[in-house]
Amino acid sequence: MKRFFNPGFAVLILLMVFMSISGGRFSNPLDWLMRMLLSLPAIVIGLSFHEFGHAFAAYKLGDMTPKYQGRVTLNPAAHIDPFGFLCLMIAGFGWGVPVQVDMRNFKHPRRDELIVSVAGVVMNLLIAIISAGILKLFYTFGPLFIAYSYMGSVVQQILISMILINLVLMIFNLLPIPPLDGFGIVTELFNLRSTELYYKIYDKGFLILMVLIVFNVTDLILTPLVNLSFTGIMAIFF
Repeated sequence: MKRFFNPGFAVLILLMVFMSISGGRFSNPLDWLMRMLLSLPAIVIGLSFHEFGHAFAAYKLGDMTPKYQGRVTLNPAAHIDPFGFLCLMIAGFGWGVPVQVDMRNFKHPRRDELIVSVAGVVMNLLIAIISAGILKLFYTFGPLFIAYSYMGSVVQQILISMILINLVLMIFNLLPIPPLDGFGIVTELFNLRSTELYYKIYDKGFLILMVLIVFNVTDLILTPLVNLSFTGIMAIFF
């Protein structure tokens, strides 16, 4: 997901914070803090691997821009936007530092841009699957550790968060709305850059996304898809 530079951005964040507070997100500060601490590894890894996926794909396809900017790395410091991270923790809506790509360096611009757009969400899917696999290993070889120890319970919650949060990042970014990856995928699949519709949607993308988030339309889309994906992944291993 891209970083937002829009006058309406501050309004969106304030609305999200208000909704979080009014919805009882911070009614129990200690409980909220514990949930955030358990979610922290998943958020950091999910955002870092997502942006790394974009950077690595672009670099391998001939664009040196991400390499020059130090983005072809798994170091979270290269990918985490401090303000975006803070907003994600407090308001439930955030972003990483966007990977800059120069399509002119690609041999096959449409195909390569499509691959770059897909790469981020593929990384999130892989992390979710790997996390489920690790959880299965714990259940198989350390069932007593998981079932009866405090540390085992913490490990289990972290791994489940790793699965769920990466699925949320994957599905949210697949929404075909600028500036999300889904819009880039649809753009290249249907060659929308050659149409007037592309620019109309792109110009209004932030406003569209803001309205969908504020009115919980994204939640209505994400919740069943995340639940379905989580059930499917868990069914593979359990």
